Amino acid sequence: MSSGYLNSLESLDWDDLQMDWVPRRLLFSKPAGTSRGVLTDRPVWYLRARCKSSPEIIGIGEVASLTGLSLEAEADMPAELDRLCQDRPWVRNHSITAASDMSSVRFGFETACLDLAGGGQRVLFDTPFSRGESAIPINGLIWMSDVETMLAAINQKVSAGFRCIKLKIGAISFEEELSLLSHIRSTFSRESVEIRLDANGAFDVATVDARLDALTAFDIHSIEQPIAVGQHEALAELCERSPIPVALDEELIGIDDMEGRSLLLQTVQPAYIILKPSLHGGIAGCTEWIDCARLHGVGWWATSALESNIGLNAIAQWVSDVGVDRPQGLGTGGLFVKNVPSPLRQVNDGLVYDATGTWELGGVLDDS
Repeated sequence: MSSGYLNSLESLDWDDLQMDWVPRRLLFSKPAGTSRGVLTDRPVWYLRARCKSSPEIIGIGEVASLTGLSLEAEADMPAELDRLCQDRPWVRNHSITAASDMSSVRFGFETACLDLAGGGQRVLFDTPFSRGESAIPINGLIWMSDVETMLAAINQKVSAGFRCIKLKIGAISFEEELSLLSHIRSTFSRESVEIRLDANGAFDVATVDARLDALTAFDIHSIEQPIAVGQHEALAELCERSPIPVALDEELIGIDDMEGRSLLLQTVQPAYIILKPSLHGGIAGCTEWIDCARLHGVGWWATSALESNIGLNAIAQWVSDVGVDRPQGLGTGGLFVKNVPSPLRQVNDGLVYDATGTWELGGVLDDS
């Protein structure tokens, strides 16, 4: 566990802590295509933490389950949040991880507590990033669409300064995707643009080898979740023979103990794991995943799970605390029509926290 995480929580009076929540719905500025369908909006719930002794200081956390990917159903969220806020389970054991079994709720709870411990200023970890002194390198995300739209998006990302792009594949024909990758590589070398692919489990076991072989012509950095989850034996064999390094994402969902995490990495031996606190046990859970990954020689990076700037800020500050050695998937702040105005800025291929900027939280603090 990171020292910054633990030290930040030592100042909290758990018996004095109060919580409430408000629901909101984020609208995408344009439809976001995935292998599971097209997203036009998504629900989030903001947890607000305060102490009875100083109610004017408010910590804010974001609960952002993702329908079709999270194990948590949107319909179940209000009851779970009511239980959290009314039963106050943290009073019994002073434990952040015991607040909820739901990853997204745990993430919202722990980040609201971290924010409150820091004085309600949205600075959860004191790092060069949160002080506005350094940037976090990020990849440019290219959503599934038709070839022309994706190509235009790639050109825009590279022109903006990105040197690492992530393409979601599996929604258009594989032949079209190969043509797109061929065009990219005819224009941008491996040295100038790193390509990461995210298949979201779109390939089947019978054809995955042929598809990976075809993709090797384009100097692919890694491919995320090439086959569907739950096929550990097939996945382990694939990781061993794949010509492209395999990264796991969905495969990590629901594994909430160190023994299970270690067993998965030891059995499958992926090249990388992709960490999303809203899906993978919150900040505490993802930090434990990193500990396991380092033990087994597995690389990692973090991505947001389509949170608003509240959740994105928390993930970025946590990443800056545990250490960054490659581009992170934190370029989602501009996806929504009305995000929470924040000091987060994208500068070239980096995410920056403008220490002179301000948060505009009317939409979060308003009960309506």
